[in-house]
Amino acid sequence: MNGLHWDASYALVRALMAAHPDVDLESVGIDQLYHWVIALPNFADDPALAHEALLEQLLREWYEEANAE
Repeated sequence: MNGLHWDASYALVRALMAAHPDVDLESVGIDQLYHWVIALPNFADDPALAHEALLEQLLREWYEEANAE
């Protein structure tokens, strides 16, 4: 499996952190997050598989990872 997929949340979070290093996560909405994910150069999954719960979990993981450093 090459590229980034929805089920690889940690890899997606790391790629998002690299692509948007100075983002204020409190201001990121679900729609914006969706567009950022599918715009990642290595994103290789079906964009239609995204749903609100998945995106909320991804945003939560991003917040946790960003605040762990």
